[in-house]
Amino acid sequence: MKKVIEILQEELSAAFEKAGYDKKYAKVGVSNRPDLCQYQCNGALAAAKEYHKAPIQMANEVVEFLKDSESFKEIAAQAPGFINMSVSDRFLADYINKMAASETLGLDKAENPETIVIDYGGANVAKPLHVGHLRSAVIGESIKRTARYLGHKVIGDVHLGDWGLQIGLIITELKHRKPELVYFDESFDGEYPTEPPFTMSDLEEIYPYASGYSKEHPEYKEEAQTATAELQSGRKGYLALWQHIINVSVADLKKIYTKLNVEFDLWKKESDAQPYIPQMVQDMKDGGYAHIDQGALVVDVKEETDTKEIPPCMILKSNGATLYNTTDLATIVERRRLFDPDEIIYVVDKRQSLYFEQVFRCARKTKIIGEDVKLEFVGFGTMNGKDGKPFKTRDGGVLRLEKLLEDVNEQVLDKMKDRDMDKDMIDDAAAKISLAAIKYGDLSNQASKDYIFDVDRFTSFEGNTGPYILYTIVRTKSLLAKVKAQNVTVDEKSAIEPADSKSETDVMLALTKWSETVNAAFEEHAPHKICQFVYELSDTFNKFYHENKIVTNENEKQRDSYIKLSALVGKVLETAIDLLGLEAPERM
Repeated sequence: MKKVIEILQEELSAAFEKAGYDKKYAKVGVSNRPDLCQYQCNGALAAAKEYHKAPIQMANEVVEFLKDSESFKEIAAQAPGFINMSVSDRFLADYINKMAASETLGLDKAENPETIVIDYGGANVAKPLHVGHLRSAVIGESIKRTARYLGHKVIGDVHLGDWGLQIGLIITELKHRKPELVYFDESFDGEYPTEPPFTMSDLEEIYPYASGYSKEHPEYKEEAQTATAELQSGRKGYLALWQHIINVSVADLKKIYTKLNVEFDLWKKESDAQPYIPQMVQDMKDGGYAHIDQGALVVDVKEETDTKEIPPCMILKSNGATLYNTTDLATIVERRRLFDPDEIIYVVDKRQSLYFEQVFRCARKTKIIGEDVKLEFVGFGTMNGKDGKPFKTRDGGVLRLEKLLEDVNEQVLDKMKDRDMDKDMIDDAAAKISLAAIKYGDLSNQASKDYIFDVDRFTSFEGNTGPYILYTIVRTKSLLAKVKAQNVTVDEKSAIEPADSKSETDVMLALTKWSETVNAAFEEHAPHKICQFVYELSDTFNKFYHENKIVTNENEKQRDSYIKLSALVGKVLETAIDLLGLEAPERM
């Protein structure tokens, strides 16, 4: 189904050609002056130089060919050469009815679906999720859902950090605390216990302690480095402990990600790339891409056009140890072999942009990935407190994500304590509202920008917030429930009638942006565009709702039209918030 702008552009293209001008100038956009018109074409201004004519003269000539078109309520040339347009009520109603009849709400699925891998977790095992993990999870989830909704094959990968020094530190500290464990007996050749010798709470205490202790005791750090090397060399007892760490950590991570309504198709780990490293390194050497620099194996990725310094991409340290660069490159090798993707998207803190620039260039230069595969870095800004600094606890520590969810949920429950609802319903609604407050508060910001996490504003039931969006959806549900309860019979064959008020026109115009919004959000990896859409639609619908009788309207034709329009708004909003990873309760 064509977008409204595409339909208008086709009409203007024909008119430009009839007037003797190139149709490339017939570009239509939403007006930035809604008080004057709904849509605008500035093509005459751009074409004036080529045709040596006054823009207003050209605009008037084009408008002359469109004055009898049934698509427009108003179309006029405006000095110095704008073409201002507002569509007819019938045109708009016909478009909305086609949307309502479409299973996809008028959205065309991708003609050539792509295979896309999205790397958007990045958590480390043995560590709890904290607020710094929020943005990657919620932005990546929305990008994944949007791409999938358009028909692409999408593989979401959590990509856990599980192969570095933190594992060696945990093993070393366990050895100091419980040296009697069989994992440290190199002569042991039996079956290792199936139950881990620690809980997630133990790991959360062990790792920070070991990390802090190693910074002040070089011999302890050296012991941890040795343990890491022995693990990576295949020491059986250490591998068994490592597997316990993964199992305990993943169970805890899944619990929190589930609360966030975030799902991964793959729970791949940094260690999964290890088998691909030896051949990858050999290919880099054989291809003449890698060379020794101060004992380390590196690949130069600097280009002549660079205006800033781009350091070489280090593949192996002077002692032969691998780095994040190595495992990230080997992960690209693995993804290419397993999925043959058209695109790999990394949703990571924007401060990692230089690092990923190095990795991407190295992957291209060494032929790990072809030029036909897109490598996309979606860098996100920082979630800050009201002081403008990275979000912390009151005592200056890093806030656990689970604690943030609990705190916001409690605040929402407090706001709902006077609601006439049973406890289970209130608990369900509060969980969905608090999650919407957090995720919408994040996603409504452009991903690359820092933002202030203001829990009071985010949990408000008014304004551009998640709770306000959910409230609007619940309002449409309540309206339809009232229709059913009052035995109001809506003629199924009836259509949504042309708008008879500005508030209704505004609702319809907001609805027409659905297809364009979803496509833009996908192409630009920009969930905030969906947030802008749902807020505009919610705001226009609430004004329409307050200004018009809907269920009690005495004019049956108008009543049925209003009810159908309200139902469509609810359906579009629910579809849209699903792309944001949100759900609406039945009541609020």
